[in-house]
Amino acid sequence: MTDAVLSAPIVKPAPDRERLAAFGFVAPSLLIIALVFVLPLALLLGVSVLDPKGGVTSAHYVRLLGTPYYLGVIWNSLRLGLLTTLIAFLVSYPAAFALARARGPLRSILLATLFLPLAASVIVKAFAWTILLRSDGLINAVLIAVGIIEDPIRMIFTQTALIVGAVNIFLPFMALPIYAVVAQLDGRYAEAAATLGASPLVVFFRVILPLTLPGIIAGVALVFSLSVSAYVVPTLLVGEKYPTLATTIAKAYLLAREPGFGAAAGVVLLAIAVIVVALSATLSREPK
Repeated sequence: MTDAVLSAPIVKPAPDRERLAAFGFVAPSLLIIALVFVLPLALLLGVSVLDPKGGVTSAHYVRLLGTPYYLGVIWNSLRLGLLTTLIAFLVSYPAAFALARARGPLRSILLATLFLPLAASVIVKAFAWTILLRSDGLINAVLIAVGIIEDPIRMIFTQTALIVGAVNIFLPFMALPIYAVVAQLDGRYAEAAATLGASPLVVFFRVILPLTLPGIIAGVALVFSLSVSAYVVPTLLVGEKYPTLATTIAKAYLLAREPGFGAAAGVVLLAIAVIVVALSATLSREPK
């Protein structure tokens, strides 16, 4: 028996055909991702460190991160992202619970109010806010009609108009992820905590809020990333009074003809987005 086993030919392991087949299916997608996303980012990073003579330089980053004006521009972008995200969260969180508890036609109407604005482009919605906020716009007309003000007040081209417009435009990206989590929330957890003597505040902060945290993190990541890199909304609602990284990139490429500086600003904006996504992934990771 032993001799028969020893004399048997050695069978080489067959190649893992399933893995090869899976790689064959995934390879085209990986190639498209590399061409559409990785290659442009690599070119952006390369242009940001090239000087006009073809050498390598850090002058664009030194100018961007060492000049008080451009540090203010970076802070403007962060401030826009933070305020928009905070206000959108404060509005969306209770709205998501109301939406989850609504039934029948009311829920359909509320969902439509969130989904329908997504069908319109950001440019159209930003232009709509310019019509509402201008001196002869609807808001001034209503305030004058009810006697709150006598003369039109300036609303357009102010930071308030920028924040209001940005919150309105990006609100669905905060409300929908939170609603998706709240709709699946098991109410028995809150009932069990209340039965054990927990106060409503304790039930909210120790039970409800942690259970809805995945939706909050997803909404925060989406809204902050969209608002910190917004270009159309600041351009139409506040103009030159509130320069941001996105408008600085556009000026560097379209007006100043400084692709290296524009690329450096783009890399900084990308770094901010990567940090936000990394923090979101870390916070959403369940503790072991």
